[in-house]
Amino acid sequence: MYITLLIASLFMLFTTLAPHLPGKHWLIRVWEFPRLQLFVLILLCITGWTFQAMEHTVTAAVMMTALALAGIYQAIWILPYTVLWPKQVKQISQLDNNSTLSILTSNVYMYNDNYDGLKKLVGQYQPDMLILLESNHDWQDAMSSIHSEYPHRLACPLENLYGMHLYSKLPFQGEQIRYVVEDDVPSMEVQIDINGTQVTVYFLHPKPPSPTENESAAPRDTELAIIGKEMAEHNDPVIVSGDLNDVAWSPSTRRFRKLSKAQDPRIGRGFYNTFHAKYPLVRWPLDHIFHSKDFEMVRVERLPGYGSDHFPLFTQLQLMRKK
Repeated sequence: MYITLLIASLFMLFTTLAPHLPGKHWLIRVWEFPRLQLFVLILLCITGWTFQAMEHTVTAAVMMTALALAGIYQAIWILPYTVLWPKQVKQISQLDNNSTLSILTSNVYMYNDNYDGLKKLVGQYQPDMLILLESNHDWQDAMSSIHSEYPHRLACPLENLYGMHLYSKLPFQGEQIRYVVEDDVPSMEVQIDINGTQVTVYFLHPKPPSPTENESAAPRDTELAIIGKEMAEHNDPVIVSGDLNDVAWSPSTRRFRKLSKAQDPRIGRGFYNTFHAKYPLVRWPLDHIFHSKDFEMVRVERLPGYGSDHFPLFTQLQLMRKK
């Protein structure tokens, strides 16, 4: 028991420090994701050392102190995404339907064929804009039945897990399918009108740092930085949404928010963990929505799963800037 506890505790300390090692390799950056899980495991290790304190007094004291500091450090990163933190985005005081925008973001998982499951959610929530990620030609064909409800569309079907499809009830202009960093990873940009005000909306899905995708986090971080700088240059309201393959509390997402001056409606409201839908103990927020200070919150909700490894995310915002 002593040896097992010692190894586990040292591993917890290593994973706490690992994200600060130089480099962007996935073996380093992956430990930015499970901070909540690591926090819970650290508490379990501290509890284990209380039973070892009589027999291994000095070691137990040292390890409990180190683990307590590690636990506090992990908590600092995730605390803003709990109800204990002040809300960054104000809740609306009065609903104005002419000034609202709802977006349903869903990484469909390309090999998932439960098309009706997603269409049922679309019918239930009736988002103004629906963005599908990992969508290919099969998904494009299957979603043709909603074309009458969503007459404005932008399609980029791909068979490499990075296809995108935008369905909108609102007309848009200036539409672009961009390859910001990598030639096989698209993003979308459109302009819509909300109550007389032009709003720019970005949809992103950069590759994650992982052994099966990019070994380095550099392409993802670069794309977030580029879009963040572009967002800051806009005078009109801006929204960024999609599967960023990064957690809300990571240094790269924090840098994106600093560059863009974007607000995160989840701060003070909750984690809204969207991945992994099939493993309850291994979940974190990968699907995001950020926006300029021109919006207030109507509601944000993680929707039920339908076979994908991601839960859909539904967000409704209200534009506060006057025409």
